[in-house]
Amino acid sequence: MSLTTFDLPIGSADVLALGGWLKCSVCAVRGTTAFVTDPVGDLVDADSCEKLEMMVENLLSDLRVGPAVVVHDLHPDFFSTRLALRISGQMGIPALGVQHHHAHVAAVCAEHSVAEPVLGLGMDGVGLGTDGKAWGGELLRVDGAGFERLGHLLPLRLPGGDRAAREAWRMAASALDSLGCRQEVVSRFFDQPAASTVSAMLERDFNCPPTTSLGRLFDAAAGLLGICPVQSFEGEAAVALEVLAERNGKVGALAGGYDIGDTLDFRPLLAVLAGDIDTSYGAALFHATIAAGLAEWVSMAAERARIRRLACGGGCFLNRLLVQTLTELLHERDIEVLTARRISPGDSGLSLGQAWVGIRHLLER
Repeated sequence: MSLTTFDLPIGSADVLALGGWLKCSVCAVRGTTAFVTDPVGDLVDADSCEKLEMMVENLLSDLRVGPAVVVHDLHPDFFSTRLALRISGQMGIPALGVQHHHAHVAAVCAEHSVAEPVLGLGMDGVGLGTDGKAWGGELLRVDGAGFERLGHLLPLRLPGGDRAAREAWRMAASALDSLGCRQEVVSRFFDQPAASTVSAMLERDFNCPPTTSLGRLFDAAAGLLGICPVQSFEGEAAVALEVLAERNGKVGALAGGYDIGDTLDFRPLLAVLAGDIDTSYGAALFHATIAAGLAEWVSMAAERARIRRLACGGGCFLNRLLVQTLTELLHERDIEVLTARRISPGDSGLSLGQAWVGIRHLLER
């Protein structure tokens, strides 16, 4: 079993963390050392779930870890959550649920040995929020075992639920609806057999749960630009957008491309992408404007919170162009940016963040 080790700035009693659902990994902490396994994979079938059980058993045995707490994602339907609760009962130890994006930010803090309060951007496809809704574009203040949700992206609806995460044209239809242009859905996506159904779903708000996800905003942009209307693998549309943006070259952010109020609203940018625009230029404009909006949003929060360190976690930060542009903009504002380096910012790093929160929980209780 391959393990990646991390030296932590503080320790506690032993901790076990079981990750999430996609790209699930396990983390065990003994003393001030965290041991993170390679991902077992997505917990979508019995084989993967059995591999996770064996991995946990072997990890505890090989490292002689006796956990004082077992940590898991908030989602009750994940096999990793159910396994954590089973271990809790068998070993007579508490189980601790940690919000998905809190764990993403905490993983970066653990990797960089940061125990002080930080601002955090948790940006990915989806994670269950404390309100039971689909989060994925979150601005947090993380302090020890706790966090505060300072803000989030303006929600977009998911027509068809999880299916919208696989079909970027559906997110583009949702964007058009949010712009007051639902009547364009059928004519724009005439080659999609479900176009009229999706239009009716949006009109009736049927099976269209809201999400704050930046990942779905990438999908909406791709769909509006005619890129990857139906994805063949996770993140295909976002990867294609990044490739096109880099091919186009650097551009400035769209003036007035976002609004910052109770939420960070990128509808002005989406309205431009919905028009007659060159695809590669549109992809570059999207990246530049998203980075500019996030940078201003974080800067405003940094002034209010008097914190000038930001940890960036979540699968959206696999996008090198976004990370590079955002980091440059925030350095100009004298804000330190921490990103994942030895571990993925995506879901395979969740267990490290969960374990770090577990340590802080044990020390603060």
